[in-house]
Parts: sequence; C-alpha cells; structure tokens
Amino acid sequence: MMVQSRQPTFLELFTPKLVTTLQGHYRLSDFRADAVAGLTVAIVALPLSMAIAIASGVTPDRGLYAAIIGGFIVSALGGSRFQIGGPAGAFIVLVAATVEQHGVEGLILATLLSGLILLAIGLLRLGTFIKYIPYPVTVGFTAGIAVIIFVSQIKELLGLTLAGREPGQLVPKLQALVEALPTVNWAAVLTAATAIGLIVSVRRYRPHWPAFLIAVGLASALAWAANLPIETIGSRFGGIPRALPAPQLPALSLEKLVAVLPAALSFALLGGIESLLSAVVADSMSGRRHRSNCELVAQGAANVASALFGGLCVTGTIARTATNVRSGARSPVAGMLHALFLLLFMLAAAPLASFIPLAALAAVLAVVAWNMAEKHEFATLIRASRGDAVVLLATFLLVVFRDLTEGILVGFGLGTLLFLHRMAQAVDVERPQPMIEEDRPDTHAVGPDAPGPYNGSAASDPDVVVCRISGAFFFGAAAAVGAALDRIGEHPKTYIIDFSGVPFLDSTAAATIEGFARKARWQGTTVYIAGAQPTVRRVLLTHGVKPPGVRFRSSVASALTAAER
Repeated sequence: MMVQSRQPTFLELFTPKLVTTLQGHYRLSDFRADAVAGLTVAIVALPLSMAIAIASGVTPDRGLYAAIIGGFIVSALGGSRFQIGGPAGAFIVLVAATVEQHGVEGLILATLLSGLILLAIGLLRLGTFIKYIPYPVTVGFTAGIAVIIFVSQIKELLGLTLAGREPGQLVPKLQALVEALPTVNWAAVLTAATAIGLIVSVRRYRPHWPAFLIAVGLASALAWAANLPIETIGSRFGGIPRALPAPQLPALSLEKLVAVLPAALSFALLGGIESLLSAVVADSMSGRRHRSNCELVAQGAANVASALFGGLCVTGTIARTATNVRSGARSPVAGMLHALFLLLFMLAAAPLASFIPLAALAAVLAVVAWNMAEKHEFATLIRASRGDAVVLLATFLLVVFRDLTEGILVGFGLGTLLFLHRMAQAVDVERPQPMIEEDRPDTHAVGPDAPGPYNGSAASDPDVVVCRISGAFFFGAAAAVGAALDRIGEHPKTYIIDFSGVPFLDSTAAATIEGFARKARWQGTTVYIAGAQPTVRRVLLTHGVKPPGVRFRSSVASALTAAER
C-alpha cells in the first residue's frame, strides 16, 4: 500500500527554527554550547565585517551594523539552525559599484528593496528555484569574486597612493595599481605580510584559535608600538561609533527607486543564492535540514532591518556558519548571541578599533579570497567535460571582466542549454526487430533485459508498427522524435506508440504527437498510445490527442489485441 506524505502547511513552512528548537528539550547545557559558539563566531566576524565594509567603499561601522542587526534577525527568524548572517565578501563588488554610482543613500535604499524582494520570493515559495543554479556557475562566480576581492586589496596590502580615484573595472584598476607601484609603503607591506603569516600559522598549528582576530590584534600592536607610518581606521575614518544609530528610512523617491532597482535585484539574487548555499553547507555538516523559503523570508527581513540602521546588505555567510557548526552550536540561539557579542565588542572596544591598520584588514580579505577561490573544484570542472568547462569559464570571465549579475545570468543560460541538449539526447525512439526462434530470450526473464510484450509477432507483422519512446519528451527532443516517427513504417494499418517509458511530456511534444496522429488519419491508419501515465495522458488530451483520432490502451499487449480485432 502506497503511503502519501502529508504536505506541510503554510505555518509549518515558515515557522522559524528558533521556535521549533525552543519547543523541544532546550537545556542549560545547550545554552552554554550556544554561548561558546556565538562568542567564537563573533570573534571571527568582528574584523571581517569591518574589512568587508571598507573594501566595499563605506565606513567600517556599516559592516558592524549589518552583522549585529542582520545577524540577529537571520538567526531569530531563519529556517536553519546554524545559519550566521552578516556582510559577505561576495557582495563587495556589487556594493562598491552601487556606492560609486548612487552613493551611500542609494546603497541603503537598494538594500531595503532587496530585502522586500527576498521577502516576496520566500513568501511565494520560489526559493526552490534558486537551488537550480548549476554547480559550474556557483564555482565560476565564486572564483571570479575571489579574484576581484584580492585585486581590490592590493592598494591596501602595498600601501599605494593613487593619482586619482581607484577604478572599478579590473583592467583599468590593474593599470592604475601598476602606475602607483613607486609609491609602495614598506611598513604596510610588513604589516600585511605579518598578518597573513599569523593567520596561516594559527590555522595550521592552532586551528581552533581565532586566527583573524589574533592577526589583526598583533598587527595593530606592532604598528602602534613601532609607530609605523601606515593608515589605520582612525586616520581614515576617525574610528567607529560606540552605539547603534537610531533606525530611519532612507530618502525615497520614484526616480531613486527606479535607479537602484537593478542593484537591488542583484543583491536579492546573490543574497538568495549565497544564503541557501550556506544553509546547505550547514545541513551537510550537521545532518539537519533547513527550510529554504523560511530562510529567504528571514534574509529579507534582515536586509530591511539592516538598511533601517544604515548597514550593508546581509546574507548567510558560509565561513562563519561553518565555524558556528564546528564550535558546537545547538540552535539559532548561537547566532543571536553572536550578534549580541558583536554589539558588546562595539560598545566596549570602539576606541581600540582606531588603531587597526587597513593593511591588516586587507590581509584578512586576501586570505578570505584565497579560500573562496575553490581551486580544486575549478580544476575538476575544467577536466570534467567541455560543456561544464564552457559554463564555468564563461561565468568566471564575465564576473571578472564584466559584471557579476551578467556572469550569473549568462552562466545559468548556458548551463540550461547544456542540460536541455543532454536531456534531448537521452530521448530515444526504438522499434522492435523480428526474432528468429533460436535467438528468442527466456520468456520468464525479468528486469530491463526481459523481452517486451510486443517482441516477435508484433515486430514481424507488416500491418502493425510498434515503437517505443523512452525518456523525458519535451521541446528539445520533439523535432528528433517527430522525424524518427515519420521514418518508421510506410503505410501500416495500425501504429502503436509505447509511452510507458515517458515520465514527462510538455506541450511541444504533445503537439508533435497530435501532428503525427493527424497525418496517420489522412492515410487511414489507426494510432494507439499504450502505457501513458495519467499526467502524460492528461497533457495529450489537452492538446487534442484523443479519441476517435487516437485510442488509449493501458499496455502494448492490450493495444495489440485491439488492433487484431
């Protein structure tokens, strides 16, 4: 007896994991584990949030606002137990371009709009479709972002002084950096090299220690003690505030909304992809399952709230989420505590942030970019197949040299065409061949190699043509299947088309069968369709493939019996 699974209700789909966790047996020991994990993640997120904000062309406090406000809401309302929200390196390119084109006010408005878009995507249950982004596209745009992030940090790593504003596009940026090489600041190089060396050493010999915070802290102490002539957060930005700002709406106008809408759509697309990828990583590490649409709703609410407080756009962050799982988190409480710890750090240690060298934060992002590149996966996909390599390289090159959104859309389009081509090749039309007695297989055999119900007499009857279509029959294969059907048989009395191997059929395929049946009627030939599944039969009937022009039978054997009558 087949047991049908119950579909979850709307309320069940959008109930935050925090609620379901606290409704269970949440104990004091679970809270202690969450507190330790939250503190660990906060220590990682503190320098990273400021570094991402600075690399995006805004002040470091906006990265902290996003991590505190957005991170708290992502954990409180999200569909994943372990997701950590905050500013992500993947957004640096988009945010920097938006700031350059529309200013900080435009960035805040785009973040607000992206939050509303993500809310709509989640509530309309469209999160499932975001999962259909092909793997070569995700690897390609991640590697492209890694390259752009690293190149964007060369100026701070070397302490260069540019003649004008740093260009946004890669090639002009590299040209400007090469021209500025005579202005290299060796104190900044020493600070960056020290920070990178500390991060690599700590991760190798003490992997559970907070490498980013240790590296930034020691590099800051070195720069202060030696009075190195390098730029710091204090010298460029005047430090960071010691409190959260009051929430306020950005300036709204129809003209501004239309202007920042493309950026908002890009934020929403990338945020949805990044957050669901991060949730999948958390699932694979913990054995749990997230609710994708609930997660998107939480990401939308987090972006709206972050914009109200002047923060950057928020998404699920893979590195911090993985750190949360590895640190022993038990529930979303860990993510909420991570946000509260960040708030305490900002309130208590804001004056110390003024001494952080920008070269040290650039070193943090350089290591992040190296880890983001997914070098092994990139090489594997290059060797896997030509199609995957084309999708990967097209996405990567467009992200690096053109635009992130353009790279994702073109890569997705190429990946879709490649999939359709492969699916079309998998559709087959076959006709049984007559068998002589000594070649007949065992009639009691079972399995895929067992003789079909129409082998033998049906195949040798010139008045009956039996053919079998197997595979997903859709528009990509319709022309090939139609041509194959036209080549089978001259003018028999009966066509029997075995549809038992067709799991799916679209309108183009149904129209192909309708055209074939119409031509058969003109020739005085009867057409039987055998073994069609209910969903396939429904599509055929909708497109005019129905009696008396076409007769349906449950199997080829019953169609043969009807034809013999």
